Amino acid sequence: MGRIGLVAGYLLLATLAFAQNASIRVDLTTQGTPISPILYGIFFEEINHAGDGGLYAELVRNRSFEDGPQPQAWTLIDSKGKSRIAVDTSQPLNPNNPRSLRWEIDEGAGRVSLVNEGYWGIAVQKGKRYRLSLYARRDERWRGALTVSLQGAGGEVYAQHTIRGVGTGWKRFSAELTSRATDPKARLVISTDAPGTVWLDMVSLMPVDTFKRRPNGLRADLAQMLANLKPSFLRFPGGCFVEGDRLRNALRWRNTVGDIAERPSRWCLWGYNCTQGLGLHEYLQMCEDLGAEPLLVVNCGMACQYRNGDVAPVEQLNEWIEDALFAIEYAIGDTRTPAGALRARNGHPKPFNLRFVEVGNENWGSNYEERYARFYDAIKARFPQIQIIANSPVRSRPMDILDEHFYSSPEWFISQANRYDRYDRNGPKIFVGEYAVTQGAGQGNLRAAIAEAAFMTGMERNADVVVMAAYAPLFVNVNDRAWNPDLIGFDSSRVYGTPSYYVQKLFSVYRGTHVLPAEVNAPSALPAIAQGAIGLGTWQTQAEYRDVKVTHNGQTLFVHDFAQGSAGWRVVRGNWQVVEGSYRQSDIAPDLRAVAGAPGWRDYTLTLKARKLGGAEGFLIMFRVRDDNNWYWWNLGGWGNTKHAVERCLGGGKSIVSNEVSGSIETGRWYDIRIEVQGSRIRCYLDGNLVHDFEDKPVPVLHAVASRNEKTREIILKVVNVSDETQQTTIELQGARRLSPTGRMVVLTSASPEDENSLENPTRVAPVESRLEDVSSRFWVTLPAHSLTVLVLKER
Repeated sequence: MGRIGLVAGYLLLATLAFAQNASIRVDLTTQGTPISPILYGIFFEEINHAGDGGLYAELVRNRSFEDGPQPQAWTLIDSKGKSRIAVDTSQPLNPNNPRSLRWEIDEGAGRVSLVNEGYWGIAVQKGKRYRLSLYARRDERWRGALTVSLQGAGGEVYAQHTIRGVGTGWKRFSAELTSRATDPKARLVISTDAPGTVWLDMVSLMPVDTFKRRPNGLRADLAQMLANLKPSFLRFPGGCFVEGDRLRNALRWRNTVGDIAERPSRWCLWGYNCTQGLGLHEYLQMCEDLGAEPLLVVNCGMACQYRNGDVAPVEQLNEWIEDALFAIEYAIGDTRTPAGALRARNGHPKPFNLRFVEVGNENWGSNYEERYARFYDAIKARFPQIQIIANSPVRSRPMDILDEHFYSSPEWFISQANRYDRYDRNGPKIFVGEYAVTQGAGQGNLRAAIAEAAFMTGMERNADVVVMAAYAPLFVNVNDRAWNPDLIGFDSSRVYGTPSYYVQKLFSVYRGTHVLPAEVNAPSALPAIAQGAIGLGTWQTQAEYRDVKVTHNGQTLFVHDFAQGSAGWRVVRGNWQVVEGSYRQSDIAPDLRAVAGAPGWRDYTLTLKARKLGGAEGFLIMFRVRDDNNWYWWNLGGWGNTKHAVERCLGGGKSIVSNEVSGSIETGRWYDIRIEVQGSRIRCYLDGNLVHDFEDKPVPVLHAVASRNEKTREIILKVVNVSDETQQTTIELQGARRLSPTGRMVVLTSASPEDENSLENPTRVAPVESRLEDVSSRFWVTLPAHSLTVLVLKER
């Protein structure tokens, strides 16, 4: 998962007071463009205790005592102070789990107990059964029994079992406990009154009623939330979780299969130890049970975002490649193959339906180029049917699919609703593997959800390019919110979906098979940045600037030749100094800026001279600078000094708004630069030559996508109103024949765009379905402010 944060901040989209009503015209005379049948899926990453303490149904925390040198999550109850617990490594259960719990009880200690409260409470329900298992051994002195019980906080016993026959060697014990009460904060208590020493390991408590009643399975209510989304695929298990904060903590698929007692635990870079009980087999089984295709992510020998430059040497890549091949063979290999035979022994002789493998996560640069090629060649040689996904553009080998990740502001997502209209139809297919509004989103509010919905209309409308998409992250245990916001929140016994959850559900459940042409005519939102100051910048480049001048209708608003220093300039970041009449930036780092002028300037011409002194790229010339998170810049010699383009930043998120022109900036040469801004029109000149001439038009308040489902003969129209005003809208269906006069209308909205769901109020923002009457080739609908509306019309 992309974990580079963006500075918070957003702008309201206010509607211009236009008198005309909005209209949407849909062309039903054409079959339309096919929509990818796997467009909408889900992305699971172990973050926020999404797995351990969440979807993975294990109720005991630190069950194998591997979480640290102290027995974390275990409390000793001893009123006389005559017993002790400690983590012990003297005689491990197996080499993969070297730690166990040593419990020493002195003579006269009386009854003493160990207590585990699970992950912020063990939730039990009256009449429900729970599978208990543990390993135990003793010394020669200890000759007693272990009483294992489920208890309330006040000591109320809900279920109990006594274990006898503990020997001096490790032995597994199991029992089934039936709770006599419902309690979201129950505890597992192990008690004894015999003196001596006893050792414990792999203390596990699993509900019998897991999702689909799978052993070592999933928490049923959380898995059902996923099933309700009707996902077409599941990308797993990350995200940065795959890479680890260090390669020594990176995912190794071989370590995640087989007996859970034999699986080594693993440090998760999100701040806790993972049991790996949710392993390769469990992920694949989850996909099958959800009816979703698996999308397997493999580590390519690179730690998360190159932390401390932790990259496996090329000569050591084979072990990483072999781990990837093992995982693929486990999923789809014949039972005569070693991994396929292991899958069969684990209860699934039939191959799983694996077609997609992603090489790495958020990796880039020459290191990734080289490693991608090695993995591509090895995977295609053994499994040519596998489609390989790259997570950054590469040239070393073909990209079957390219993964793109976006985390930004509501305004950025709304402004990007047409992003994929411009993509090359001959390029790689696109997987939007992670996206979410992360600014101005609260803990998941309606504003964020509606912005995401606007963006999703563009993905679906361009389904010939975008073949898969998934929101991220998926889950958050509300007691450990390491990332915000998330799609689904939960605690030990309750669960809720954010407004974004319902957006995902509506787009996924109401799917067409073909996109239909649709024309939207709607009022415009105010331009996001209609005025602002100026600025200078560099990106991994040293450069200097001089003779900066701003004029408006022949009047000089600002002029600076730096003869008197840099008065009037504010450095955002970078090493900016006046040197020989020029304003010089001498650091080599990304996004180094200095700004000047008045935020109220509107419609002006900016001229200056610029010279590159060294580094990887060219110049960044800023205009309409409203604040540090909202501005435009002309990026000259950007993208590795390969092209020029104008970018707009809204709420901290950048996007290209002009045409892209191939070009580079030479070192040591002075350039004349001129930028003219007049209303929505922007013109950029380099050495007197016009490079860009375009209009950055205001964002419309309505975004829509129309489709036909050939199987059900339904017309599906999804309309997003991003404004704070109700929009009376005409729907025109060109070429409509034999439409049913009634349809369905599903609306997601709320009283305020800041409204959120919670454990206490899980459906404050939730879809409402109603019957749509008087459907014809032309009819009216009312689209509430900040809403997603889905119209389902039937062709008879």
